[in-house]
Amino acid sequence: MSGSLVRDVKQVARGWRWTHRQLPPRSAEPHHVFPEAREFPTDWARSRVAVAAREAILRGGLTPLVRHETTLRIEGLDVLDDIDGPVIFVANHSSHLDTALLLTTLPPEWLRRVAVGAAADYFFDAWWRAVGSALVFATFPIERGGVGLSETPTKLLAQGWSLVMFPEGTRSPDGWTRRFRLGAAYLAAQNGVPVVPVALRGSFAAMPRGRGWPKPGRPPVHVRYGRPLRLQPGEEPRALGGRIAAALGTLLDEDRTDWYAAQRRAASGETPSPSGPDVARWRRVWDSSAGPAPVRRRPRAWR
Repeated sequence: MSGSLVRDVKQVARGWRWTHRQLPPRSAEPHHVFPEAREFPTDWARSRVAVAAREAILRGGLTPLVRHETTLRIEGLDVLDDIDGPVIFVANHSSHLDTALLLTTLPPEWLRRVAVGAAADYFFDAWWRAVGSALVFATFPIERGGVGLSETPTKLLAQGWSLVMFPEGTRSPDGWTRRFRLGAAYLAAQNGVPVVPVALRGSFAAMPRGRGWPKPGRPPVHVRYGRPLRLQPGEEPRALGGRIAAALGTLLDEDRTDWYAAQRRAASGETPSPSGPDVARWRRVWDSSAGPAPVRRRPRAWR
């Protein structure tokens, strides 16, 4: 009797509509009238109460957790000292760990006024996922192929909020960067705000696709902030987008080697492509799964 009940419950769970996705058969989709898409409201997640709750969750819960489960190395935060006003943080994306890494490494004064662009078709396809991500990470919905469902990003920048955006549109399947879309560059150009590139290394090795928790053993993860980029007089947003991608590639190269060597390669146009080698997919995944080398500590003179 109990076994039959368990099977019935599992069958109901498989058929239950936990999301608001439409369920017509694919063959019937051309003849189905879909309701007009509406943006999930997230203004409440930027209220004073929500900001206080989010800061408590991130600083009191998520930050200690990230530092307990990974060996975290942070570089370049001093670039934020000379910035007054909102910015767009642009980072490479290979893991669900990336947003947590970025938010938990920001100084408190930046953390209180930053919102994260999240894929509308994934994080906002179910109310419970939308509410949770908006509360904890201050997310707002964006389309993977464009800037947003509405004027939310522009409105947030005008209100003094900084944005976190992943221009690849989705997580990398093999840990190497994919083609950058131009949404962040166009937003920066239209709103006159700088772009701060952020290189994330080791997050794919720590928590690749298919995992809901970082691997055991506190894998090394590096977060490196770069100097802000601004639209130059007469420059097109597309050119700015190219500079953003190049700056992030230089940051990744710097993290693998050192600042001087990376700058020399950037000046001569010899920066290794962040999209990785043109080899079989298993080899690309294998290379990314190694992660950055752990930081070696100097031995103490006295024990």
